[in-house]
Amino acid sequence: MAKFEKFAFKSLEDLKAKIRQLGININLSEDLSPLARQVKVGNKKTPNAIAILPMEGCDGNVDGSPSELTLRRYKRFASGGAGLLWFEACAVVPEGKANPRQLHINRNNVQAFKNMVDMVEREAEISCGPGHRPVKILQLTHSGRYSKPNGKPEPIIVQHDPLLDPPVGVTDDYPVVTDEYLDSLPGKYAQAATLAKEAGFDGVDIKSCHRYLFSEVLSGFTRGGKYGGSFENRTRLLLSTIEAVKNAVGDDFIIACRFNVFDAHPYPYGWGVDKEDYWKPDLTEPLKLAEALRNVGVSLLSSSAGNPYFHMPHVTRPYDTPTIGGEMPMEHPLESVARLFEFARLIQHTVLDIPVVGNGYSWLRQFLGNAGAANIADGSVSIVGLGREAFAYPDAPLDLLRKGVMDASRVCITCSKCTQIMRDGGKTGCVIRDHELFLPIYNEGRKRIVVSKK
Repeated sequence: MAKFEKFAFKSLEDLKAKIRQLGININLSEDLSPLARQVKVGNKKTPNAIAILPMEGCDGNVDGSPSELTLRRYKRFASGGAGLLWFEACAVVPEGKANPRQLHINRNNVQAFKNMVDMVEREAEISCGPGHRPVKILQLTHSGRYSKPNGKPEPIIVQHDPLLDPPVGVTDDYPVVTDEYLDSLPGKYAQAATLAKEAGFDGVDIKSCHRYLFSEVLSGFTRGGKYGGSFENRTRLLLSTIEAVKNAVGDDFIIACRFNVFDAHPYPYGWGVDKEDYWKPDLTEPLKLAEALRNVGVSLLSSSAGNPYFHMPHVTRPYDTPTIGGEMPMEHPLESVARLFEFARLIQHTVLDIPVVGNGYSWLRQFLGNAGAANIADGSVSIVGLGREAFAYPDAPLDLLRKGVMDASRVCITCSKCTQIMRDGGKTGCVIRDHELFLPIYNEGRKRIVVSKK
């Protein structure tokens, strides 16, 4: 591991020199044309190879429908020109919401979701021209141990974890979720997917990352019953849910999966980790799962890693500045980026014919397009995913595709303030580039937390 450094690169050559010095596998290309490639996803085709990753704003209405602030965000994303819009986490059951304002699609509000989809399609054509129709995926989720449907922790845990239990107030006698409850979830996901199809989405994602419920089931080594222990048991819930969704929506609807390949969490509680050294990935099972996902009909994948609520959040999203009280990484951020690139590369090489959306690009600022184009060109990914960058610079895709360059004065600076707002219980966005709206929310949250601690 190399010494941590903040981003300070003035040119592409400066960045290339640091990559060579670190001896890591990040390629950069001055030819950005691969970003303009159309990508076949199921029976759809994206207008280009840039995606907006599922970035939650924590700003839905009480009934789970999109609010005006939610619509503002997706209007900006749609106008920004990305070929794939991966809509944020949407709860399938009320008790599985990560916060009181998380989206929750249901029979009573499906029309509001349809209105959002229609708006996105209109705005995309207005901004990008007739025929520009982004592929639209809705991420379905259950927050599990991070459930806060009423604003305070109401964990639904798969197993006890000595490291993750205390932060959410779980004691040794706290009950683990029953097999019967887990048995009910495939049907709940199928119902939500049916509503998503009715609303006009092109597909749904069965979210299995970042230690939410499905992610934790994958690491349920210490759990008993039919969802714990063996690989077959631990993947049962995810695979049976995909089968239930597929049966409900048919073959012409995309089923995606954004899943962790490396938890960076000690065995026997972490997935994709070496049994002796949890900082060392062991992707034997995650790659086996990728093959299983392909076999049950998944047509879009996105790999991720780590747990943003716990230790080493830079494994998930490399940053220059942590959240308040958070830890500084013990490695250079480029090493964190290279790890995420390698995970996506290994998944793409495993599934081959299924497009994989890569992540980890935001830390590269104005040079992310150079890395993304290189990764597409050499077959490391099919689509480049923008996460925090989309909060800061929603029309980055258009600038990359039309101008061949990003404006360095508009990029995400990985300051973690958008994450801090979430930690403080607020509605989130970019405090730096969208400061008129989000700086007051950030300041209000900080004041509220400081007062509550006195």
